[in-house]
Amino acid sequence: QVQLVESGGGLVQAGGSLRLSCAASGGTFGLYTMGWFRRAPGKEREFVAAISRSGGNTNYADSVKGRFTISRDNAKNTVYLQMNSLKPEDTAVYHCAAVYTKMLLTTTTRYDYWGQGTQVTVSS
Repeated sequence: QVQLVESGGGLVQAGGSLRLSCAASGGTFGLYTMGWFRRAPGKEREFVAAISRSGGNTNYADSVKGRFTISRDNAKNTVYLQMNSLKPEDTAVYHCAAVYTKMLLTTTTRYDYWGQGTQVTVSS
């Protein structure tokens, strides 16, 4: 059983930056593809970014491409999401998720383990 705990959310002005972290425990971190998802008020949870087990491959939603960067440190059992040039429409609860696979998955339902989420609010 994998436990995931996110941190780093907060309130930031449009154009600003935040770095989210997700610490994992309870499993062999390097065997899991990791993803970041978000849920905005009144909307369904959506894919943001994913990273392969080694960190060599990544995938991003079109809405964040060029602004967000996902990375991982397998020695620290942590995945990160660097968010730059933030926009008000990025406001959401951000969740990290894990799935035991070497595939780079973007579908919410394919992920097995989820963190509680961290709130990101971008003011205009």
